[in-house]
Amino acid sequence: MLKAYKFRIYPTKSQMTKMEQTLDLCRWTYNQTLAYRKNAWEKEGKSISKYETHNLLPTWKEMKPELGGVFSQTLQNVQERV
Repeated sequence: MLKAYKFRIYPTKSQMTKMEQTLDLCRWTYNQTLAYRKNAWEKEGKSISKYETHNLLPTWKEMKPELGGVFSQTLQNVQERV
């Protein structure tokens, strides 16, 4: 017989703040990636690969240092969803 357990987590206020900041930065990355790809398609008729968008992350991290607080794999995953 298989058993399933459900656990509920109760993050502290500092953990909630960190999660909200991470979500905001992921949202920013998604929107920037979408805008970049959309502009490339509309202006040049060029499709941008996910690897080209991944190469934008170091530049964005220089422009927006807060992105350094989010794991790079998380940001790459956000870009893959675009």
